[in-house]
Amino acid sequence: MSVATLIERKVYDAVPVAHFALENESHKHSVPPNSETHFKLVLVSDAFSDMMPVRRHQMLYKILADELAGPVHALALHTFTIDEWKAKGGEVSQSPDCMGGSKHDPEFKA
Repeated sequence: MSVATLIERKVYDAVPVAHFALENESHKHSVPPNSETHFKLVLVSDAFSDMMPVRRHQMLYKILADELAGPVHALALHTFTIDEWKAKGGEVSQSPDCMGGSKHDPEFKA
């Protein structure tokens, strides 16, 4: 099972989801082709009501602890209540491109 599928299943099992978007951004980084190491998750849920963003992120880190301890190197979280999502017009900013990281390391082999 892919890492993306595991993430999706775990989130849906743990949180009432109003909107879910998971993007594998690994291709933007210095990793081998077809990697599943860098993700962007947009999650809208009224379970986030009365929670500060850091508490929302902590909740998701707990849900996805196995993936974060293993194959997932980076997880960009964008968490909103339904009202916050509507106020934003249903859009989040694009992730920045990788600034190079290990691709400049002579020992890195993609």
